[in-house]
Amino acid sequence: MTDISPADSILAHEIRQQPEVIARLLSQSQFAQVAAALRAAKPSYIVLAARGSSDNAARYAQYLFGIHLGIPVALAAPSISTLYQSPPRYRDAVVIGISQSGQAADVLQVLKDAAAQGVPTVAITNAPDSPMAQQADYHLDLCAEPERSIAATKTYTAQLTAFALLAAHLAEDGALFADLHQLPELLARALDIASVIAERAERFRFMTRCVVLGRGYNYATAFEIALKIKELTYVIAEPYSSADFRHGPKAMVEEDFPIIAIMPDGATFLDMLALAQDMRARSADLTVISANPEALALAHLPLPMPQGVPEWLSPIVSVVAGQFLAMYVAAVKGNALDAPRGLSKVTQTR
Repeated sequence: MTDISPADSILAHEIRQQPEVIARLLSQSQFAQVAAALRAAKPSYIVLAARGSSDNAARYAQYLFGIHLGIPVALAAPSISTLYQSPPRYRDAVVIGISQSGQAADVLQVLKDAAAQGVPTVAITNAPDSPMAQQADYHLDLCAEPERSIAATKTYTAQLTAFALLAAHLAEDGALFADLHQLPELLARALDIASVIAERAERFRFMTRCVVLGRGYNYATAFEIALKIKELTYVIAEPYSSADFRHGPKAMVEEDFPIIAIMPDGATFLDMLALAQDMRARSADLTVISANPEALALAHLPLPMPQGVPEWLSPIVSVVAGQFLAMYVAAVKGNALDAPRGLSKVTQTR
């Protein structure tokens, strides 16, 4: 059983650190330098290697680089390098490894394989002295300070912001930088949702399964919120794109089936709205993370986000509601918030 107030946990403290972490990251000059080197390399595509929450950050980067830079992005399968020892050809690519600890052995091997082929490599970590940081040609430091709670929160949003900063520098687009400088204030406002969730979390005490829906940039957010729910509440949480959910999985929806939908304004909104309306008609239990009144009106649990968040940055802001939701539901279930069962801060896979 948890023996402290959720608001006093290390997890809550680190969630609340996110505005200052992102403000510190936005002031770093390292991104301009790395972007200049990558532009000079003129890659035809980018390969991203990661595990866990870092893999969800990589999903965000797939959309980010594809939309703003027109560069195809592939997610690496590290087991090809480690278990099968058959690394693919990375010619004309840039290979980026992402890990908050910088100690992921299989991601490190992908960087080594890429380096052996003479292609540029980048590591994004929260540990400048880590093996990954030392291996890569270029290192981008998350500047998040030590993260002590098992569930990644501030390092995840720092990874998203690192990708967003890198994209802005690669694109050399002033409008993107203007958007980015709004982030600390938008995140600070997003933290206000904690009190709403704390008051309503009891309704999920007996939840054993749920679905998390997002699309486009927030496909990554669906995966990350589902991961936080699984590791903190021990609930079976399945993430889906709204498009994929229509291709079969929606058949499992019945009365009171819990669905969490991330619905920012932007290109994906009308598609997500239509699906949410369908789910409400099927009597699903809807939690909606959005700034849009029409979307929030459909929800049994509306979680309002700040107005004016650019869609491309919405995953950095909207995930905060999911972090708090997972934390407070874990608390009402009596789970340990800072040390979920069976987990450690650094997970080694090969």
